[in-house]
Amino acid sequence: MGPGVLTPTVGTVLDDLAIQRARAGDLDALERIYRAYEGTVYTLARRICRTAEDAEDVLQETFFEVCRSIGGFRGSGPGSLTAWIKRVASSKALMRIRREKYRETDELFEDGDAVARRDPDVALTLDLEQALARLPDRSRAVVWMHDVEGYTHEDIAEMMGMTVSFSKSQLARAHARLKTWLGEEHR
Repeated sequence: MGPGVLTPTVGTVLDDLAIQRARAGDLDALERIYRAYEGTVYTLARRICRTAEDAEDVLQETFFEVCRSIGGFRGSGPGSLTAWIKRVASSKALMRIRREKYRETDELFEDGDAVARRDPDVALTLDLEQALARLPDRSRAVVWMHDVEGYTHEDIAEMMGMTVSFSKSQLARAHARLKTWLGEEHR
């Protein structure tokens, strides 16, 4: 049940009628929603979770929740549906991190960082994907949700059950790490 190859854009697939039909429990409309958003949800989950398997689980959990709760969805149009589904997916991915006990120590430097400090060539050869993968789970989630998805620190704090200052400090630490790993401090 992985992400589909290429799915049409959400706006061309869904309209208000399809959303209304999904709210009423129409299985064809729910499948259209799944097909329209599976790639988006999988990509978001993959960026937050450590493994493809975890992202697959988040994809399934998200759409179980969407099918279960869409009757209570009060937005209108594909744009608000997109925001709602992404919020459900983010929440499920964050719960997976907590449930799987991926907890990181939140120390600025870990063992992998020591290698990069001793051998700058290691840090310079990392690309952004590798650098993001090296971040602790919560830091990576904050970077992705803030810098890519556009969530505010207030939104992130609420979804993670933390404070706004936690979100801001995680983002600042993650940015500092990424700059170091990507060699920007050496330019």
